[in-house]
Amino acid sequence: MCRNIRVLHNYEPPATTDEVTAAALQYVRKVSGATKPSLANQAAFDRAVAEIAHITQHLLDDLVTTAPPKDREIEAEKARERARLRYG
Repeated sequence: MCRNIRVLHNYEPPATTDEVTAAALQYVRKVSGATKPSLANQAAFDRAVAEIAHITQHLLDDLVTTAPPKDREIEAEKARERARLRYG
């Protein structure tokens, strides 16, 4: 999985539209192999991002879990600690 795509499910507060769109953008960039598409491909690129973001939001809305929601700040601190141990 692309490192820039983060888990969006089961967080409090829930993922924002910007986070869902950013994940969709990273996915389309990875699949297409283009960070910035050519003018000829821009419309297809933008349409793919919008469609994937839309479907991703539906997925997040439909997923259910019995696990308690994760706190974003606590998870961010855990990630910083892992990075500190990994990179010194």
